[in-house]
Amino acid sequence: MRFPLLAFIVVPFVEILILLEVSQRIGALPTIGLVLLTAFVGINLLKRQGLNTLLRFQDRLRAGQLPAQEIVEGMLVAFAGALLLAPGFITDTAGVLLLTPGIRGAIARRILRSSHFIVSGSSFHAQSGFGAGGPFDQRPDPFGRDAGGDIIDGEFRRESDPRTALPDDPEKK
Repeated sequence: MRFPLLAFIVVPFVEILILLEVSQRIGALPTIGLVLLTAFVGINLLKRQGLNTLLRFQDRLRAGQLPAQEIVEGMLVAFAGALLLAPGFITDTAGVLLLTPGIRGAIARRILRSSHFIVSGSSFHAQSGFGAGGPFDQRPDPFGRDAGGDIIDGEFRRESDPRTALPDDPEKK
């Protein structure tokens, strides 16, 4: 928890210092132009890489495979887009690096290796390797039931509403 908080405090200050230093060396207007140019290049790269990731995701689904790599890469592409929206050279550089397919793929594979995925039928569950309290941490049911119990899939209808019929109800056919 400390690292993200520290990053949100330190990175903007460092960005401002770098922008001031660059503007002192090349001037204010060229610095603004450079920031806009890196953002423009990054946004175009974001469109292309986001579309490529989406197409690979769909191909894996059509092949009947779990697109875990593509899901993680999609989240990294979204994070890269957020970094590109922030003005500055550090965030733009980090965003462009995340949009580079080889680097993004390596980061996604590392994230997938640090997590445990359980595939069950047409869904999957994930548990983070980051320790207790992580984003995929399995918490007890807030209603006091056993979280590891049976899952019952079914349909229901209100008896007071005669218009609602289940698809396989012989009385309404």
